[in-house]
Amino acid sequence: MEQLQKGSKKLLNAWAFYDWANSVYSLVIASAIFPLYYQSLFSIAEVDTVIVFGGEIRSTPLISYTTAIAFTVVSIFIPILSGIADYVGNKKVFMKFFCYLGAFSCMGMYYFTLENIHLSLLLYFLALVGFWSSWVFYNSYLPDVAFPEQQDKLSAKGFSLGYIGSVILLVFNLTMVMKPEIYGLGEGGAGSMKAMQFSFVSVGIWWILFSQYTFYHLPKGNRSNNKVTYRILFDGFKELRGVYNSLSENKTLKRYLVAFFVYSMAVQTVMLVATYFGEQEINWGDSDSKTFGLILSILLIQLVAILGAFLTSLSSKKYGNIPTLIVINGIWASICIIAFFIRSPMQFYATASLVGLVMGGIQALSRSTYSKFLPDTEDTTSYFSFYDVAEKVGIVFGMLIYGVIDHITDSMRNSILFLVVFFVVGGLLLFRVPRNS
Repeated sequence: MEQLQKGSKKLLNAWAFYDWANSVYSLVIASAIFPLYYQSLFSIAEVDTVIVFGGEIRSTPLISYTTAIAFTVVSIFIPILSGIADYVGNKKVFMKFFCYLGAFSCMGMYYFTLENIHLSLLLYFLALVGFWSSWVFYNSYLPDVAFPEQQDKLSAKGFSLGYIGSVILLVFNLTMVMKPEIYGLGEGGAGSMKAMQFSFVSVGIWWILFSQYTFYHLPKGNRSNNKVTYRILFDGFKELRGVYNSLSENKTLKRYLVAFFVYSMAVQTVMLVATYFGEQEINWGDSDSKTFGLILSILLIQLVAILGAFLTSLSSKKYGNIPTLIVINGIWASICIIAFFIRSPMQFYATASLVGLVMGGIQALSRSTYSKFLPDTEDTTSYFSFYDVAEKVGIVFGMLIYGVIDHITDSMRNSILFLVVFFVVGGLLLFRVPRNS
């Protein structure tokens, strides 16, 4: 196979297309269908709690803690794997492995039940680990495939493709959930639950199928012909320490990473719990209205996010990355304050639109801003591993704080309101980053 040149249109498109392939997980599993299915299991069983490892726990803290544990595992093992990938030069192999791990685990979630809660949570856990771990290696390819002046636009394009692709699959899944009898899945609530189970399978198939174009064109890595030995198993941590030490020589990158850690903690937490919040805290009327309303909200977020990603890209080009990120953090803080007070579906739709406008923008711009601040190096996996570990550790703290506040106060509203602090502090820290990008 001919090696595509850095910056070539075909290579850039191949990289961005992985967003199309894997974003169905973040929409269908993390945001839309699975949260509805998960909460419906408790409603059908007419219980609020479940016994896990001998202890009784409510549904939302349970999923928050499971998510936090999964991100902890990702944070620990990704440095080890990225160290091996940098040394051997085969990061595409790792990207493939975690892609398939996540995809097949999504298919296995067809069997998610409260009766087999431990196995069910394990499948959810593995799907999350697969998605986010493959994302680390995917992100690390950005400076390998694109020149600095291409990265803002390409990052936004990737997220936009992801939103479009995931919406297409979600619309198909929505027709199954709302009209299961058309697909021979039965009628009423039982048919809808079966449709949700098949939705998990569709995510795995979509993810594997469309990732092949990316895998075909992405380069293998920067080095080769090195063998894995016991000594290099922990080279990833050594490389992270090297990246950390290099921050003293790159004040811009250091200050940006501190700010990113703080505000990303809140961004990712909101995105992971939004549907659970809407399911429990909004007055939908009946279960059918709730299902349709929540999925419609997620669709609205995805469609608006396409516009938001490109508006953010244009804004960063005109005003600079850092000023744009400061404004976006202010909008996020406002959203959390608004969310504390909303009760009706229309209020939830309006808030969802605001979330969509800034969701894609802050993700795409954060990724490309970090890429721009990197020193001139071939070991991009190490630097993006550091970036992703910072993000994942932030998610662990965010989900734990969210879960603990929810657990203690029996209210997700209090947890959402607390996230305002992280957006405000993150925005203030961004003021310390030089405005030259």
